[in-house]
Amino acid sequence: TIFQLYQRTICPLLRDSYYMKKVFSSVLFVLATLSISAQTIKLKAGTSVPVKSNQTVYARNVEIGDQIKFSVTSDIKVDGKIVIPTGTIAYGRVTEAKKSSLAGTKGKLNINLDYVILENGEKVYLTSGEIRISGKNRTPLAVITALFAWPCIFIPGTKAVMPIGYETIANVSNTIEITL
Repeated sequence: TIFQLYQRTICPLLRDSYYMKKVFSSVLFVLATLSISAQTIKLKAGTSVPVKSNQTVYARNVEIGDQIKFSVTSDIKVDGKIVIPTGTIAYGRVTEAKKSSLAGTKGKLNINLDYVILENGEKVYLTSGEIRISGKNRTPLAVITALFAWPCIFIPGTKAVMPIGYETIANVSNTIEITL
């Protein structure tokens, strides 16, 4: 069995002080290596995280609660170590979506940036990442021209659109310890 093999081969070696020192130093080396590689870093609340949209979003095509993907545009470093690398996906959600309508009413689109998922699976929650986009209000134009030509009341406001590559900055919401 494995236990008998251990007793016959390893135990006699451990009785010898030379081999005992070798085993002990090897164990210390492995533990030291693990402690260096498993380093924790504090990412402070308020750290800026620049992001850009990965898709074009039209207010007419989304609903409240829909998830929108963004990408981090530059490395976020703490003490010279990259904590959030460029290209990491950030997730936002639609909080308001109104398409433009008749009588010049403008479209509205609001998106909150919620979190970033790191390579190790940890979530870093974001704040101050609200995106507000609205079209142009054409109500005065629609009403005034409707006085002279009735069909002009059907002039819609402009659409709310967030183009692909739209850039904004979110902030880390609370201090978090990240294991690298």
